[in-house]
Amino acid sequence: MPRPRTTETADRIRAAALELIASKGVHQVSLREIADRVGITKPALYYHFASREDLVRSLVQPLIDDVEAALAPFTAGADPRALLGAYFDVMYRHRDITATILRDPSILALVDLATAVGDWRRRMVILLAGPEPTLPQAARVQMAIGGLGDCTVVMPDAPAADLREAVLDAACDLLSFR
Repeated sequence: MPRPRTTETADRIRAAALELIASKGVHQVSLREIADRVGITKPALYYHFASREDLVRSLVQPLIDDVEAALAPFTAGADPRALLGAYFDVMYRHRDITATILRDPSILALVDLATAVGDWRRRMVILLAGPEPTLPQAARVQMAIGGLGDCTVVMPDAPAADLREAVLDAACDLLSFR
């Protein structure tokens, strides 16, 4: 039987880690347990990930990279529905990690994800409401962004296209954009 490629092993480690962390919490899962689930030794796990933080960061980094890439093309005055749609697509694609973070918010601090999320939200407020939004404008944008992300997690059985349309309609209504 051919030996799995290194990236395949790392992917298997990430999948097992996400499943275990989602069910138990990041601090209740040992690296030994993850290694056992994958069928490798703990030293083999350390070959791929230097620490628990490194492993958790590898779970979260694709979300961070995708949000950054989704927001990059937008500038002030961008089409709100297009911006929110790009953000929805990323959040929907990464809803498993988002759901895990909602169940175990300590992940935010473990990999300093809160800083990235805060930055995205500030940028989106500026993109959607301008550089000096009023308090009501900023609140509406924050509610639209948060609600959009939440819907990708709390409505897992909704068909993706239908959910996207409903969420974007609701977010745009909240922002008074359409």
